[in-house]
Amino acid sequence: MKSSEAGDRAETMSIGALAARFGLDTHVLRHWKKMGLLHPGRDAGGRRRYDADDLTRVAVILLYKEAGLALDTIRGLFATADRGTRRGILHREAEQLRARIAAAQASLDLIEGGLNCTHQDITRCPNYQRRVADRISARAAPAP
Repeated sequence: MKSSEAGDRAETMSIGALAARFGLDTHVLRHWKKMGLLHPGRDAGGRRRYDADDLTRVAVILLYKEAGLALDTIRGLFATADRGTRRGILHREAEQLRARIAAAQASLDLIEGGLNCTHQDITRCPNYQRRVADRISARAAPAP
């Protein structure tokens, strides 16, 4: 844990200032501290003080969260200095992201197919009928 001296106060910021800088509520930073993602120093009065390293750490956490990583995964990345372990974590995340992208693309294709369909009744659309038939055959139970 870092320690902060009274003279360092100008180089640090309060939890409120750090939260405001990123548009977060202070309880978010407290939660991240409780999870071990942040390690702020304390001033003489016992109040949390955040420095440039904490500022960078919050930015990295937010970038990882925007990429879809869970806080536990982020904590795992921060906890390891081993390149192989880090790559393993990121590889699993990349595979999961690829699967989500594929599912989102399939959803977009379905929606765009409906938007581009010229049939009055979408159930008469060959694209719609093909998708329904594909779904039925994919879900068909094997014969005994």
